[in-house]
Formats: sequence, structure tokens, C-alpha cells
Amino acid sequence: MPLSSQDQQLIHSLVQNHGGENADLAEDIIEIALRLLDDKADRLDSKVITQTLRELRYASKIFTPYRGQRKVTVFGSARTRPETPEYQQAVAFGKAIVERGYMVITGGGEGIMGAAQRGAGRDKSFGLNIRLPFEQAPNEEIIGDRKLINFKYFFTRKLCFIKESDAIVLFPGGFGTHDEGFEALTLMQTGKSQPKPLLFVDRPRGNYWKTWWRFVEDQLLDEALISKEDLALFKVVDDVKEACDEIEQFYSNYHSSRYVKDALVLRVKHPVTDSLLRTLNARFAGICVNGGQFRASGPLPEEENEPELKDLHRIAFPFNRTNFGRLRSVIDVLNQH
Repeated sequence: MPLSSQDQQLIHSLVQNHGGENADLAEDIIEIALRLLDDKADRLDSKVITQTLRELRYASKIFTPYRGQRKVTVFGSARTRPETPEYQQAVAFGKAIVERGYMVITGGGEGIMGAAQRGAGRDKSFGLNIRLPFEQAPNEEIIGDRKLINFKYFFTRKLCFIKESDAIVLFPGGFGTHDEGFEALTLMQTGKSQPKPLLFVDRPRGNYWKTWWRFVEDQLLDEALISKEDLALFKVVDDVKEACDEIEQFYSNYHSSRYVKDALVLRVKHPVTDSLLRTLNARFAGICVNGGQFRASGPLPEEENEPELKDLHRIAFPFNRTNFGRLRSVIDVLNQH
């Protein structure tokens, strides 16, 4: 049952008194809250919805001042000891990626998380901590920092890991690390996440992720449970410099993307040449629908709310929203030009 016109007017007046952008969405949030009362939702459901909104709002508040700086999410075991090669790899990665202009996001605990943040330093670190009865006290590098965010729910925490990052790096870990890695892969395979580098980092000459990769190829790919093009969504490395180079290369020309009506718009730093368009149309015509093509474009009217991106160049095409592994290959081609 829709809200009465009187209720709608009251909501509108309340939001207008506060001002600010996205007033229409704020009105939707209030309307949803009132519908919970109309639905006679039980208290547990209402508490979950309220806590979810509270956690996401606070995380947005903390991340907003840093939205202009690229970030890498680092996953890995909370149990990894400082004397292990994996721990030292994570320290080295945190230090190296910050030197290339990135910030680091971890789960805020010890082990790999603490190692990456020790390498990155407190000023360049975010910690997304989960409240657990064991294992997950914040590490000393991030404890007390405003950029430490505490979550009750794994799903809100995982959403922020993915949404706020420009790359994801996984060091060896247990069930949680594998869960995070497979969720990242699933979101990219289905287009629910922006394209981004996804790297699995072994110890030097290690085989933890190489063994995992063989499982993916032998069981998932060979049994036709995934497509060969899905393998383009991730890379296994055992060298910190190679991991950092892979992230930096991904953004050497490609900047970002968004859908505008039926077109996927890829924003790039370099001018779009006729040669590049010919290459894309020759190699990737199969991911365009209705016989469409890759074409150069200027800023679109729908992008007026992103004035900071107006100087970027653009390639638009009618993407089939299915072959996201092939889309990753498109980005690799862009970065070679």
C-alpha cells in the first residue's frame, strides 16, 4: 500500500529542511523505514536493517574524504606469524604500493592484515574490523585511528572491501581468505563489481596459490563450470614488484567505467586512436550486442555529476553484460596503447 500524500509531503519537507545532494534517495530511505512499520516486520529483521544502514553510512563518512585516492584491499590470514615469508611479503607489499601512491585497506587484525598495514603506515591505512569473540582485535598499527571501522556483519564489511578498493590482493589464508577471494571473483565474473586487478600472492617460489590455481583449472575449468575467459579475471604471482606493476599497469590508460543507458563507457587517459578502435572492433565484436561497435565519445550528459572526469577520453560500446573476462582483456588492450 503506497504512503498517503500527506506522509509523502511530510517526508519531502523534512528532507528539504536538511538540504544536500541525493535528497530523493534520502526520501526513499525514510519511506522504507515507514513501510517496515506498515509491514509489521519483526524486531530482529528491523534491527538487521537498521544496523546495516548504520554501518554503511558510517563507512561512507570515513571513506568520502579519501575517494580521490586509489586503494588496495589486502586479504590474508590473521594467524600468520611475523617470522614467516608470507608476513614479510605483506610488509613489503604494503610499503611498495604506498610508494606508488595507493592506500591500503585490510581487515584491521593481526597476521597478514597487520603486516600490510605496518608496511603501508598508519596514515595510509584503513582497517575494517569485524567484532568476533576471538582472533580479531585491531592491530597496533591501526588501533585508535579514525580510519578503523568496526562492523557487526560480515556482509557489510565485505561490501566495503570491494566497493572502496581499486585492486584486491590476497596472501595465503584460511576459510575467510578463500571466501573473500571467491566472492571477489564472483562479483567480477557477474559484473557486480567494477573491473579491477585481482592478485593472489604466494611466498617467493611458494605454491599455496599455485596449488589453488591448479584446482581451478583442473576442476572448475575442465568440468566446464567456468569459462576459459574467466581466468583473465585474476593472476597468481610470487613477487611483490610484479604485483605492484600489475596494479599500476591496469590504470596506466584505463581510468574507470560506467553504464549510460545501453552503453558501457570506458574512460581512458590517452586519446582514442582509429587504430585502437579498429583493433577493438576486430578482436572483441562478439561482446557487442545488436551489431554495435566500439566508438570514441566525449563526456555524456549523464556524467555531468562527475565534473572531475570531464577531461578523460571515452570509448562507448553496447556491451552484452555477460563476458566480463573478455572485458578485462579489452582493458588490457587499452593499456597497451
